[in-house]
Amino acid sequence: MSSLAKLGLFALFAALLLMARPAAAQTQSSSASPKSVTGCVTKGVEPHGFYIAGDDMNWELAGKVDFAAHVGHKVTVTGHVLRRAAAQEAKYADSEKQEANGKKYGDFLATDLKMVSDTCQ
Repeated sequence: MSSLAKLGLFALFAALLLMARPAAAQTQSSSASPKSVTGCVTKGVEPHGFYIAGDDMNWELAGKVDFAAHVGHKVTVTGHVLRRAAAQEAKYADSEKQEANGKKYGDFLATDLKMVSDTCQ
């Protein structure tokens, strides 16, 4: 392989690395630090679906936490905002809008749940 061809391959490789770097940084920054949300756990519209009604918005809950045992309880969940692909998000958009009742809404991957109160008052 000639020196010119090697230089061209090196330049192509360097350009690809530079293009990939911003995308990787965006993915890492979206879930960098844990978030906590306090609110009432409510049964969702979808089968096995639950959401938490926080002060500022509603969060569709996912994770290995037993949300069913806490329906009607005020809890604090800790975890990360979930970023789903557009096609997957579109599947659930109608039910999430219905559950949000006019509030902003998002998806939340809960890694921990602590009960605050056994009622939502």
